[in-house]
Amino acid sequence: MNETVLVAYGSTNGSTAEIAERIGEILSKEGLTVDVRSAAQVTDLTPYDAVVLGGGLYAGRWQRDARRFARRHRRALAERPVWLFSSGPLDPSASERDIPPTSGVRRVMHRTDARGHITFGGRLEGEVKGRIARMIVNSGKGGDFRDFEQINTWATMVARNQGGPDT
Repeated sequence: MNETVLVAYGSTNGSTAEIAERIGEILSKEGLTVDVRSAAQVTDLTPYDAVVLGGGLYAGRWQRDARRFARRHRRALAERPVWLFSSGPLDPSASERDIPPTSGVRRVMHRTDARGHITFGGRLEGEVKGRIARMIVNSGKGGDFRDFEQINTWATMVARNQGGPDT
């Protein structure tokens, strides 16, 4: 099996992009051909057998590029296996319990018949874009709350369920 998987992401400050890169590494180690790209750069899903789409959460909404990708490619996504992830909580909650998708992400799940969704912790530190993000960092409430072991486990599950229509 040499299936090609697109890992597309919407990321403003780089945290979600780094999660997408890690997911791509794990999928590749599991034997899949992987293309990790910003959702804004993807124009055609024809080369891909499956898609993992992720977006950073900002005020309860997926990052703009992830939302636009899901809307623009809605029909093509419905024709192939899709998994979704969100990143964003700036606390350990995503590692401690399942955080359900936001209402907008739930709509994407239904429209694409996604096989699953997970919310990972986020990272907001250093030089960041956006006034509110800078306020969070400057107030000391930022940090890195990503759990890469959780990300690895989830990506492995995605790879092992990728095998075809009966999986």
